[in-house]
Amino acid sequence: MRRSHRPRFPRRLLVARVQELFARILTFPLPTVAAVNGHAFGAGAMPAIAHVYRVMREDRGYYCLPEVDINIPFTLGMAALIQAELSPQTAVTAMTTGHRFGGPEALAAGLVDATAAEAEVLTSAVDRLTPLPGKNPGTLAAIKSTMYSAAAAALR
Repeated sequence: MRRSHRPRFPRRLLVARVQELFARILTFPLPTVAAVNGHAFGAGAMPAIAHVYRVMREDRGYYCLPEVDINIPFTLGMAALIQAELSPQTAVTAMTTGHRFGGPEALAAGLVDATAAEAEVLTSAVDRLTPLPGKNPGTLAAIKSTMYSAAAAALR
């Protein structure tokens, strides 16, 4: 049997690095927006949740946290991130059912801030940031660090 020559990356180290990325996005000193133009599942959905705003394609794709269906419990950091960004009921539904939210349903649940046609997802996402230039990054960093202190600490 042939073995791969690539060294194995310890799972706990990978999780720690991924969670640090989520914390950095969450507390980044500028406004951030995620343009979700297709499926956002599990760990792929988490970076979008860490952004200030989320815009999703309205006609195709699902936003889903399937960990309950694939037997992977959320880490404390990931649970804290989800609970910091989503309403309590949306967090419970997303985390405990593995429900697949299509664009309009994700918008109604507050999982995303807007939906757009395929060709407009990126433009719509960038437009979300239009009123925000000129904000002091130091002040914004302090505000976001305070708002998300518990989630960022759990992620780190």
